[in-house]
Amino acid sequence: MSDVVENGTNGADRDNAHKDSARRMYRTTFWRILRNIKDRFDLGEDGATQDEVVANITKSVEFRGTNIWVLICATFVASLGLNVNSTAVIIGAMLISPLMGPIMGTGLSLGINDFQLFKKSLRNFLWMFAVSAVTSTVYFLVSPYSNAQSELLARTSPTSYDVLIAFFGGFAGMLAQTRKDRTGTVVSGVAIATALMPPLCTVGFGIANGEIRYILGALYLFLINAVFIAVASYLVVLLLKYEKTTVLDKASSKRMKRYMILFAVIVIVPSTIMTFNILRRTQFESNVNRYVSSVFQFNKTMLVDYEMRYHYDGKKSAVEVRLVGEPLNQNVIDNASAQMAMYGLDNTDLIVRQADETDRVDLSTIQRSYSDIIDEKNSTIARLEERLSRLQTVDTIAVSDISREISYVAGNIGDISLTKNIYFDTSGNPQDTVVTAVIRPAEPSEAIDRQVITEWLRTRLKAGKVTVIIGE
Repeated sequence: MSDVVENGTNGADRDNAHKDSARRMYRTTFWRILRNIKDRFDLGEDGATQDEVVANITKSVEFRGTNIWVLICATFVASLGLNVNSTAVIIGAMLISPLMGPIMGTGLSLGINDFQLFKKSLRNFLWMFAVSAVTSTVYFLVSPYSNAQSELLARTSPTSYDVLIAFFGGFAGMLAQTRKDRTGTVVSGVAIATALMPPLCTVGFGIANGEIRYILGALYLFLINAVFIAVASYLVVLLLKYEKTTVLDKASSKRMKRYMILFAVIVIVPSTIMTFNILRRTQFESNVNRYVSSVFQFNKTMLVDYEMRYHYDGKKSAVEVRLVGEPLNQNVIDNASAQMAMYGLDNTDLIVRQADETDRVDLSTIQRSYSDIIDEKNSTIARLEERLSRLQTVDTIAVSDISREISYVAGNIGDISLTKNIYFDTSGNPQDTVVTAVIRPAEPSEAIDRQVITEWLRTRLKAGKVTVIIGE
């Protein structure tokens, strides 16, 4: 009995040992995977020192000499791209513009509490803004093309998607600046994605043409890009735990963060509202398309066209349909209107444009009209064929036959050519067609009977007028 109990105890101990071993193995594997993931996302391996990053960004903040002229050139290139609606030209301008430096410098300075760098970055940023706006305004004042193209219009209605683009673009750009091996590929990509230069040029277009809507829309898009690139740069500095140049007390630090959050919220709210309105309009258009394609299907009435009018401000939207064929009675129209709620068109009026009984199409009238048109076309074709026949030269096969036959009509025939000549009056109108025959004798010293040949050709060609010329 004791042997059985002992064997059972040993078996339980072995099972527990196996379970403990399995748990340890799973824990080891789990922590190994976590370490692997952490190593892959580690930013410390190829990171530059804080002093190197600060020195590099501080240098890019400078706005004098070469940077000013590069910015002016980039502004002209971007303005040209917007003017001719060329995406490639606009991208080129974004790649050469030096606008990213002061914006990243602002984010870095706030992250390390370097207020001297902050003031310098902000001052240079304002200078860059002023130079770009003035340059683009001058260009659009002298440009002969003043129409707003699609590339320019796209910079006047920012949304919250632009906020996300600016934030993640700025985050990637700042990360690239903090690496030992700084690559221009990332910074160039950020410049293209965030598109700082085109809104500034759109501001110049608005100033040159007195378009307040363009000025405000483009300014807002530029502000979104600048603010959220700076915010992303600030967060990268916090993530990398850079040392503070100036140590603030807790109250001042909290107050500064509170101001930054408030400013970011103020900037983002209008774009969120715009995005919401755009999404609502897109949904409305989708609902209208489903509604019209499903409801307005009739055997004797055809939908010609429809138009949708969407209102953001709580007023009723409208859908206007245009129908041809047998007019719908009021009951059918009321039923179609009642179905609008099923397609999410609650606050929408239905307007139906259709022909009434007096507007029905008279098929006999259409047939008479078609007959008149066909008669006119046939008359035109006949006139054109007549004019064409006057312009055509004599058939080469007929000339070949005549050249063989003429030797039996008259002697001393060497060779012959035939053409049709058209005589025009001084007004340019064709008057008459004459067949002209040019004959060269076989023996120049012997005569050719011109009259006999003329009469024979007039009969042979059924031509009213024939001129025979005896050549040498």
